[in-house]
Amino acid sequence: MSHGSSHRVAVLVDEGSNPFELGVATELFGLRRPEIDRRWYDFTLCAASPAVRMNDGMFTLSGVAGLEAADAADTLIVPNRPEPRTPPEPAVAAAIRRAAGRGARLVSFCTGAFTLAAAGVLDGRRATTHWKWAAEFSARYPEVRLEPDVLFVDDGDVLTAAGSAAALDLGLYLIGRDHGAEIANTVSRRLVFAAHRDGGQRQFVERPVPAVPEASLAPLLAWVQERLDRPLSVADLAARAAVSPATLHRRFRAELGTTPLAWLTGERVALACRLIERGELRLDVVAEASGLGSASNLRAQLRRRTGLSPTTYRRRFGPAVPGPVR
Repeated sequence: MSHGSSHRVAVLVDEGSNPFELGVATELFGLRRPEIDRRWYDFTLCAASPAVRMNDGMFTLSGVAGLEAADAADTLIVPNRPEPRTPPEPAVAAAIRRAAGRGARLVSFCTGAFTLAAAGVLDGRRATTHWKWAAEFSARYPEVRLEPDVLFVDDGDVLTAAGSAAALDLGLYLIGRDHGAEIANTVSRRLVFAAHRDGGQRQFVERPVPAVPEASLAPLLAWVQERLDRPLSVADLAARAAVSPATLHRRFRAELGTTPLAWLTGERVALACRLIERGELRLDVVAEASGLGSASNLRAQLRRRTGLSPTTYRRRFGPAVPGPVR
């Protein structure tokens, strides 16, 4: 998204929607950000009727736009449904299908994935939903490739978040995708919420507490993040944690859903992105500061993680400084 454009975000409010998810969407995409020197989103709440009853009758939302706002949106967000087995209104499902047909970005929070699936736009796609409803979702929509252990799924133009709080994770991820990691970090600091929350929703599934819980990886992760410019290896991380590499691998899989090497590389690329966003043009300097070693490896890792070359990434998310990164 270019710095001067106004990306239109519409939240499709349906009967029984949860106020929390509406609040998340409004906070992230609807509030003015005077600390950010670029145009923000054009935000709208819309519904099939002018008055919508919220979850448990907490209140009735009135004065929202009609579904024509959904037809004009670049991003259409579908919040959760307290009773996912109840199908959405036909007009709502039709609006979602129209948005998908014209290439709009579709987003669901929590059990909103049921609404997208009922509209038929998740067939053959990767998606997630709240862990409590995962089995029900798979039974009702077997053609959807459900990933039940993650906080959110990015399947290109369709993105789905797990439980209610995961709406914050996905929302910040979308801001990062639209405006870059530095802007997403600015918003996350304003919210006092981590821009990149460790782990997946498997950590929240109801299960017995182990008799001797393992120590968190948080101290190790913080130690590594302060030393990303150094040539750290998985063996170095294991030594710091005083465990074997095999044990470290198992703990990373259990807590973060990834491997130590993949996490370390991701952190290095994230740091490289922030340096480019801040205006550093010399790829060798970025590669050394982020621990990626060489400009060629930086190019390869950045393209693998973001789909963009360093020059394109700087043009899209960096300061308005002429000239390519070198």
